[in-house]
Amino acid sequence: MRLLITGNLGYIGSVLTNRLDKEKFDITGIDTGYYRNCTYSNITSSFNQIYKDIREITKQDIEGYESVIHLASLSNDPLGELNPNLTNEINYVSTMKLANLAKAAGVERFVYASSQSMYGISNIDEELDEDKSEKNPITTYAKTKWNAEVDLKKLSNNNFVVSCFRPSTVFGSSPRLRCDIVFNNLLSSAYTLGKIDILSDGSPWRPVIHINDVCDAFLSGLIAPKEIVEGESFNVGIKNGNFTVLDLAEAAKKLVPGCEIRISKNQNDARTYKVSFDKILTNLKDYFKPKWNLESGGKELIEYFKEIDFNYDMFKDRHFTRLSQLQYLQKKRLLDEELKWI
Repeated sequence: MRLLITGNLGYIGSVLTNRLDKEKFDITGIDTGYYRNCTYSNITSSFNQIYKDIREITKQDIEGYESVIHLASLSNDPLGELNPNLTNEINYVSTMKLANLAKAAGVERFVYASSQSMYGISNIDEELDEDKSEKNPITTYAKTKWNAEVDLKKLSNNNFVVSCFRPSTVFGSSPRLRCDIVFNNLLSSAYTLGKIDILSDGSPWRPVIHINDVCDAFLSGLIAPKEIVEGESFNVGIKNGNFTVLDLAEAAKKLVPGCEIRISKNQNDARTYKVSFDKILTNLKDYFKPKWNLESGGKELIEYFKEIDFNYDMFKDRHFTRLSQLQYLQKKRLLDEELKWI
């Protein structure tokens, strides 16, 4: 299968591309390269790499592919609020441009990396369902993801199969690691400082999922029968995959003996939500079989820390925090205010 992966040099994309490359997909990656050098480990690959801004993609870039996995975006709320208009241009406008070009070029499958942030602040008495639960996107990032889903599904049909996957907050090792996401951050703090500071009372709920399981979910969008995935959205997570922040901190503490948890009860975190994963675990049970949990995934991340001699300076380095990396590139006048290379 000839496969185009956008955003393939990011946190998830680096793992996904290298894995599918080994499974003998004929892969081309397109990435602007913001995080190209954000790695402390050796990467070997045989796939074709194109360095290009997703906003500049053309018909010629998309011709000849059977499938597309679209990861490229400004990838979280802090990045999204950097410039709301720019976030909309990259995350929504460029997504729709890519999808329309793909459909016109005869691409058969389009897998979209969406987000659970579209649920917004919700009632934690119930787990959020993909199709019935209210969508309440608050941030620019969340709005762009929801708007893209709505309009992508209008393009979907039996010849151009669109499927949307809404991952839980991802954790685990990657050649381009992120430490600005919750469990990675907690485990990084425990490992390098011997303590975890929780900037809330620890009660907010967060669904999390290991990076390898997320890659399995995206792959299922390529290989599952059309009638199961066409025009569908899936929350991506594991059974019993909702945790409080304190649960996550306790899990990190177990993996780092002697670690201390400190709770700041003076600060409140309004972001709290519990998500149902019944749909993906039922409808895609033959294609999505998650294998990781907090313990096994946490141990895997600690082994990676040991491999790269991870320390506090690295934990706080811009390479592991997406917003800091973009701000650095702008400060060095490598990127302009529209996040285009100078």
